[in-house]
Amino acid sequence: MRTEWRYRHLGCRNAGRGQRGAQHGDVATGTTGRRAGHRVRRRAAKARSETLEDYTLRFAPRSYRRWAPGIVATSALGGIAYLADFSIGANIGIQHGTTNAILGILVAAAIIFVTGVPLAYYAARYNLDLDLITRGKGFGYYGSVLTNVIFASFTFIFFALEGSIMAQGLKLGLGVPLWAGYLVSSLMVIPLVVYGMKALSKLQVWTTPLWLLLMGVPLVYLVQAHPGSVDTFLDYKGAHGGGVSFSAVMLAAGVCLSLIAQIAEQIDYLRFMPAKTPENSRRWWTAVIVAGPGWVFFGALKQMIGLFLAVYLIANVAGGASIANEPVHQFLSAYEQMMPHWLAMTLAVVLVVISQIKINVTNAYSGSLAWTNSFTRVTKHYPGRMVFVLFNVTIALVMMEANMFDFLNDILGFYANLAIAWIVTVASDIIVNTYLLKLSPKTPEFRRGMLYAINPVGFVSVIVAGGLSIVAFFGGLGSGLQAYSPIIAVVLSVVLPPVIAVATKGRYYLRRDTDGLAHEMFDEHGNPSAAEIDCEACGDVFERPDMLASATGDGAVCSLCVATDRDGRHVLPAR
Repeated sequence: MRTEWRYRHLGCRNAGRGQRGAQHGDVATGTTGRRAGHRVRRRAAKARSETLEDYTLRFAPRSYRRWAPGIVATSALGGIAYLADFSIGANIGIQHGTTNAILGILVAAAIIFVTGVPLAYYAARYNLDLDLITRGKGFGYYGSVLTNVIFASFTFIFFALEGSIMAQGLKLGLGVPLWAGYLVSSLMVIPLVVYGMKALSKLQVWTTPLWLLLMGVPLVYLVQAHPGSVDTFLDYKGAHGGGVSFSAVMLAAGVCLSLIAQIAEQIDYLRFMPAKTPENSRRWWTAVIVAGPGWVFFGALKQMIGLFLAVYLIANVAGGASIANEPVHQFLSAYEQMMPHWLAMTLAVVLVVISQIKINVTNAYSGSLAWTNSFTRVTKHYPGRMVFVLFNVTIALVMMEANMFDFLNDILGFYANLAIAWIVTVASDIIVNTYLLKLSPKTPEFRRGMLYAINPVGFVSVIVAGGLSIVAFFGGLGSGLQAYSPIIAVVLSVVLPPVIAVATKGRYYLRRDTDGLAHEMFDEHGNPSAAEIDCEACGDVFERPDMLASATGDGAVCSLCVATDRDGRHVLPAR
């Protein structure tokens, strides 16, 4: 009998299936009897009342992935409604001028798109989040914890940035003090994140049309009503007042490249893509490309719009230079050209609030997945995703109260080096090591027992590429290389994975060559199999890609049970 997915995910049998299974903390001992049964039922009750877990640590099964490609794509793109792009574009343009800023934006967009294609494909094809992909693509079972921390940092940095922008809007429109605005912007997303993909998909689909209208209409009107503003924008030289400079372009690109980790948030939606078949192949590919790496084209456009609005404020509004990088003022000025002040103010605040909700539910959601994943692997204990929703939001709130908005360029420029090292390394492993050198297995592996603890191919590459680029960022390699720290990160992250893979002959990718099960892993179209297998540890039913043989020899075990197996009773030996 099949239980509901939310019980299956936690490895909890529903009450009608008896008390043979143990809760995850007792997988290794197989505790039975009345006390174990009570623990199982309490965990099931926790699942009902706390969250829908959304397959936090494991493969997303076909039985749950019932959305059409277009719905998944729209939900994923809803997460890029953030206003940080407008601030980023304004900041780099004010500092380096329009031409250098646009060139930097385009350089960053090209790198983000190229590296995002293989990652998005793997997520949609194999229905795994980026951490699970990272494990098998060069990092190892524990090695990918490093990159999970990098991604979790991305989510709370941009949560804090968006929350700061919303607080600015609340202060301008409603007179709410900034500290209170930070608190409101943090707390309001928590109830929306509780219910996972089912709630998030509805939120993103319903709010996207209104968001597009509020953002697009004033911009079109401004260009038509003030055509001279376009020439002013194109001629803007920035604070330094110089012409085109390669170092300025690279500095601008470095700030924009801090967004490269956004592909991981897109993947948190793309992993729920339906199975790819001959009938839906075109729609499937369109959704994957547009909502995966394609997000960067929308992001680049928003950055340019942010700079355009900033230049308009500087040129046409008294004191505009001091507020030109704040999106709420950018759009308020545009709205005021079209309507009375009170209505313009209302719409500006509404736009800020909608944008902040759309992106920060994704930041909180994705951050909770990243923290939960790392914590469970290291401690062998699964605390529930909601614990880390609160944890991530708390860190973001502390950053907001510390006024991180004033140090935006420095924070993003520093962070970009780590994000680049991670994303480019995984992309390099897929493109070069898997498809060109054939040293890395084509199918991503994520299950404990199948992987080495650490694979030097990715782990060492990220440490070296990220470390050296950060040293360059702070001037440790000389002032001449300081502006090129993101390029150093990109080059090293492309070159090091194949070099290390060749040196180690690819031996650290798989600890075993088989998972011990006779069932086929894929169907006739190459999609992960929907065949269901019983887990001997928890007694529940899971789809084939989530299962592997138990070292006890008694049957199969699910990936979460083996992940939380504290004494390794179910972990298969190396082979």
